[in-house]
Amino acid sequence: MPLKTPQEIEQMRPVGRLVADVLTSLREHAKIGMTTWDLDAHAAEMIAAAGARSVYLGYHPSFGAMPYPGVLCISVNDAALHGLPSDRVLADGDVVSVDFACELQGWVADSALTFQLGTASDEAQRLIATTSAALDAGIAAARPGGHMGDISAAIGRVGRQGGYGINADFGGHGVGRTMHEDPHVANLGRRRTGLKLRSGLVMAIEPWYMAGGDEYVIDDDGWTIRSADGSLAAHFEHTIALTPAGPVILTARD
Repeated sequence: MPLKTPQEIEQMRPVGRLVADVLTSLREHAKIGMTTWDLDAHAAEMIAAAGARSVYLGYHPSFGAMPYPGVLCISVNDAALHGLPSDRVLADGDVVSVDFACELQGWVADSALTFQLGTASDEAQRLIATTSAALDAGIAAARPGGHMGDISAAIGRVGRQGGYGINADFGGHGVGRTMHEDPHVANLGRRRTGLKLRSGLVMAIEPWYMAGGDEYVIDDDGWTIRSADGSLAAHFEHTIALTPAGPVILTARD
């Protein structure tokens, strides 16, 4: 479990700010009739202008059928995670989850948000609001002296109270010099169990819920994760640092 010094946490602030700015811009830029490739191109321009580097582009873990082709994960409607940018045209009412990470000055930050385009539906808005609230609850539970299970339990409690599907196979993770570091941050767990939390731990907390059951399927591309029952999905994420005063959100959006 790599721990960061207070000075290193300060060094991570610029990349956290950039990730936050890109996601804010994408939310404002997204329009009905655009393709998800259009959003990817917008983010790529912002990365280049900042002198940063995408940590998604070309990433090829064992489960991927191909190296990752874009700088964003863009998951729409029943897709929850790792959706590939494509020629898909965004339509009125689409639920869009955007996950973004990049490297700047040797440090990485990772964040995600979900929004609905055009006509809002009560079902989608409740799912989005609940998933966002779960991120807030997970961050609030992340305190030195506590346990990883406190975070996981907080996320799981919000989701179960909302009646949503939760799967702990994919969740949060440590982040710093690389996109994925130890430890794993599950979205289900029990309080006062698991890893003891310490100041200097930097991690991405990322609840994702499905409006139906807990099961998911993975597309033939090896990347895109969808709800098995075709229900809507939502995903939120922040990179946070644990300090003696509590959690600091490095990817906070204005």
